[in-house]
Amino acid sequence: MTDKRIFFTRHAQAEHNVAEDYSILDAPLTELGREQSANLCKETQDGFQRDADLLVSSPLRRPMQTFIIGYAPLRERLEKEGKPVVILPELQECNDLPCDTGSDRATLEADPEFAGLDLSSLDPSPVPAHWGTFPSTVSAGKEWTSKQGLFSVDNVLERAKWVRRWIRSRPEKRIVVVAHGDILRAITDGYRSATPWANAEVREYTFQSADDDDAAVVPVKEVAKEGEQEPTSTDLAQGRA
Repeated sequence: MTDKRIFFTRHAQAEHNVAEDYSILDAPLTELGREQSANLCKETQDGFQRDADLLVSSPLRRPMQTFIIGYAPLRERLEKEGKPVVILPELQECNDLPCDTGSDRATLEADPEFAGLDLSSLDPSPVPAHWGTFPSTVSAGKEWTSKQGLFSVDNVLERAKWVRRWIRSRPEKRIVVVAHGDILRAITDGYRSATPWANAEVREYTFQSADDDDAAVVPVKEVAKEGEQEPTSTDLAQGRA
């Protein structure tokens, strides 16, 4: 195993979790979700938030709201050190439902809650600079909200592998990643895994090897769990809710 540690975090409770209404576009946190995020802050501010050296998030509203509240001390410290939050489109949720589809950059930048975040990674371009080279089966250059190409359901495992390799390639040793239940399953345990993630749950992982092609991760320990195992869109589709 490697000495790198990744603190994978599922977002706190969001509106679609409660209503089981997956037609809510880019579903935001509920009031309880905000409370869960505040509790997450209390539970982790004297732990990994003190020494983590990178914060990465999905661009959807609910994970960004989760870290804005839950990881405020970490964000503030890193920004003072010249290390802004990395907003990574590849961490978006898996399915092509409205609740799992993000808002465009202009919409997010018009929301004062997200003021100060660098959302330049959400700009469409022929091949986003951070993508590097993908297998020929994956079509690059798609709008991140399109759910096509790399962002399609069919390419979830390829995207999850890319995320793992991207994290492993980073120079930082302690990385906090905020995302969603289904993509976290794909990253850590394989897509369509039945392993549940609770809202505002944090699990610590490391890499099995420094050079395996799959960049497989292995669990170290559970760090925090503030919410319940609210169903993802895949859970509902497979009757696991």
